Amino acid sequence: MTHRLYLIRHGEQLDAEHGVSDGPLSPRGRRQAQALAERLGGVPFDAAWHSPLERAAETAEIIARRMPALQPEPSPLLFDCYPSGPAPETPSAYDAFFGSITEAEMEAGAAQMSDAAAEFLRSSREDRHDLLITHNFVIGWFVREALGAAAWRWVSISQAHCGLTILTQKPGRPWSLLVHNDLAHLPPELRTGLSETYAL
Repeated sequence: MTHRLYLIRHGEQLDAEHGVSDGPLSPRGRRQAQALAERLGGVPFDAAWHSPLERAAETAEIIARRMPALQPEPSPLLFDCYPSGPAPETPSAYDAFFGSITEAEMEAGAAQMSDAAAEFLRSSREDRHDLLITHNFVIGWFVREALGAAAWRWVSISQAHCGLTILTQKPGRPWSLLVHNDLAHLPPELRTGLSETYAL
């Protein structure tokens, strides 16, 4: 018996480069979501959830069109957030990033992700395929949690738009990282959300 958790970052957002905090997908973002939907078409999903933000909700809607039996539900546990603050051992290279986040944002993010772990990383005694459509930092946190890495390490784990990450768990065993940021379903011109170094 295996529980599989499929983690998807939303498609590219329209006008995100202009500092727009949320909005619909760009034309390229819709193509990313369509390609991902084709990739996931044969997976027998049991349930799906998405962030309530528009870019994630639209990604979920496009995927659901390919799988009519799937009805993704919004979950506030999947909102974009800052899952933790820095630790004494956090490299100084991240000082500017963490310095731009308030203590309140860090505390809210940590509480959210604690609840998300309780909800989505529960052990299952049956085969399950669950889909989460969310945001870069949230996925980084889930991967960090599966690997048992330090709390701040989410900031060093990146996910491309509509990249595919899969966590798995068998009864009595910890969660494992099966796939991270798989982009095989996206041609090079649709690989966005990472630096050019990782987009190849």
